[in-house]
Amino acid sequence: MRLSAVLIGSLLLLGSCNQSKKRLIGVVPKATSHVFWVAVEKGAKAAAKEFQVDIEWNGAPSETEYARQIQIVDSMINRKVDGLAVAATERRALVASVDRAMKQGIPVTIFDSGIEGENYTSYVATNNYEGGQLGARAMAKLIGGKGEVGLILHAPGSASTMDRERGFTDVIEKEFPGIKIVATQYGMADRSKARAGAENILTAHPNLSGFFGSSEPSTTGASLAVKARGLTGKVKVVAFDASDNLVEDMKAGAIQAMVVQDPFQMGYQTVKTLVDKLDGKTPPKRIDLSAKVIFAEEVGKPENQRLLSPELK
Repeated sequence: MRLSAVLIGSLLLLGSCNQSKKRLIGVVPKATSHVFWVAVEKGAKAAAKEFQVDIEWNGAPSETEYARQIQIVDSMINRKVDGLAVAATERRALVASVDRAMKQGIPVTIFDSGIEGENYTSYVATNNYEGGQLGARAMAKLIGGKGEVGLILHAPGSASTMDRERGFTDVIEKEFPGIKIVATQYGMADRSKARAGAENILTAHPNLSGFFGSSEPSTTGASLAVKARGLTGKVKVVAFDASDNLVEDMKAGAIQAMVVQDPFQMGYQTVKTLVDKLDGKTPPKRIDLSAKVIFAEEVGKPENQRLLSPELK
């Protein structure tokens, strides 16, 4: 009798442990080093805590390490995580991996930057096309609706930044005939390469009125080039995404406007869609988060501080 009681007690304890095991959601950002992804991680962890799941945050150091991102995603699928969230560094590279996860019954939410096709559970991202449009209208306001503009692009295949660039270009071409986009250069998610590209544009177009950077590294490169040439304030710079150095540049007059996202909310909503799916609910197929333009004179407003320093939320 005593042995049976001990055995029953052990089985009940084991069952209790199994029931209390939290579901695991793998979250794979484009990269891990930039403050934007730090803020996304904070949002994901806040949702994980609220909904009582565990997350594993793992990504490559750089946004151009496509093969490494595929390795991380495939490893999580092989370990049979309960849910998977991915910000694709290249819109085609992860399609096969996402298809495999969905086939195995692992729900997948794509966040920030999309993939080709729609074989996923949800897509959570800033409306990047709209953000590019906002950037174009900000540029037009800053340069009085006329002049030459250069674009410092992010990297080929990055769906989110390509949407921003397309939104910017479409608005300039359709709404502002007095503005001409005279040159584009890829920064390849690298500040030094972005600066070199901006230097090349300034050399070829000495009358340039402004730069649009479609990502933080792209804008940093453009800003560095403008400052090095003594063109602060003369060549207007419109940024996409915030970081400490860009905010300081905006306060110093080297950047005149910034299109900002809400990365904390992106991380939170990404995890929530997967929790909802695992709980038997049907999350929205797409969640669009709005971007916002902040001009230099608006930096000090309290409502803008959370967006300009998202890692502090």
